[in-house]
Amino acid sequence: QVQLAESGGGLVQAGGSLRLSCAASGRTFIDYAMGWFRQAPGKEREFVAAISPYHSTTYYTDSVKGRFTISRDNAKNTGYLQMNTLKPEDTAVYYCAAKASSYGLTSPQYHYWGQGTQVTVSS
Repeated sequence: QVQLAESGGGLVQAGGSLRLSCAASGRTFIDYAMGWFRQAPGKEREFVAAISPYHSTTYYTDSVKGRFTISRDNAKNTGYLQMNTLKPEDTAVYYCAAKASSYGLTSPQYHYWGQGTQVTVSS
């Protein structure tokens, strides 16, 4: 089993940057895919980025390509989402997720979820 805890959210002006962290418990973190999802008020949860286990293949939704970078540090059992050139439409609660799979990483069928961290981008 895996327990996840996000941190690093906050308020930033448009064009600024934030780095979200997702700390995972336990061992064999390298076996798990990690994903980032976000949910804005009144909207459904949407996929943002994901990184596969072992080979660290990355996936991004079109709206964040070139601005966000997902990464992982298996030695620290931590995943990251670097968010640059933030836009007001990026405002949402961001959730990290994990599952022991290399498949379906862009869909919300993950086994483990963090509590979420608020990201607010002002204009």
